[in-house]
Amino acid sequence: MRTFVNEHMAGKSDRSKQMYVYWLSRFGDWLDGAGGDMARLTRVDVQQFIDWMTAHKKSPSTVSVAVSAIRAFARWTGQEHAILNLRTAPVPKVTEVAPKAMERNERNRLLREVERDGNLRDIAMVYVLLYCGLRVSELCNLDRDDVVIGERTGRVIVRQGKRGKARSVPLPAEARHHLSRYLATRVDTDQALFLSNYGRRISIRQVQRIMAKYGTHPHVLRHTFCRTLVASGVDLAAVAELAGHADVNMTRRYAKPTQEELEKAIEEAFSV
Repeated sequence: MRTFVNEHMAGKSDRSKQMYVYWLSRFGDWLDGAGGDMARLTRVDVQQFIDWMTAHKKSPSTVSVAVSAIRAFARWTGQEHAILNLRTAPVPKVTEVAPKAMERNERNRLLREVERDGNLRDIAMVYVLLYCGLRVSELCNLDRDDVVIGERTGRVIVRQGKRGKARSVPLPAEARHHLSRYLATRVDTDQALFLSNYGRRISIRQVQRIMAKYGTHPHVLRHTFCRTLVASGVDLAAVAELAGHADVNMTRRYAKPTQEELEKAIEEAFSV
């Protein structure tokens, strides 16, 4: 299975690979209990697994992800016969809203709390995530020489973006200031920009735990970056370039109202 994921999904995001591995493992476990075999799939196997997921109240979108993984695996192993004419519930269309982002007071609270704690590494990470809009995987993959800090300008070079796309993101003054303070404390020779408490390149999970301590998630900071730029009137194509979006339609989501804004509008419209 790992060989399939590494070969078939080369260039895909780590999350996509993890989802495929997860659902193929679940399918394999289900097959073991049902007397099936991943190497000798039948259409009945796949359809019954779909029916089992539906009976266990898995959402249509979840079933769709699982079936996509199974379809890809069946094609890769030459078992296309097992995925013909499958019956799946359609994924309902949901009115698209902007991803959750921080309001100004929430951003100020986060910055205040992390600065009060005084960990220069954590402060620098928060500012890079919030002011540069990096994905957490991109943050973890940064090396020290990917950061260029001048007297009045600076930039972060993302060499391992999604689908292998590289980009250069300007470093605002606040981010330059906190990165400089952090780098001044580094007396080691490790090339990684951010190290764990054990002196190794920091992991995605470790960054998520640090952000959770402040009641947020790295991706919320990225959403906040995009939402703030769009709300400030920055051209969508420019925001897409800065965020590393392959399709400007991904960026267009940030011009839509958030769920909270829709709820507030309804409350205000029907208030007495």
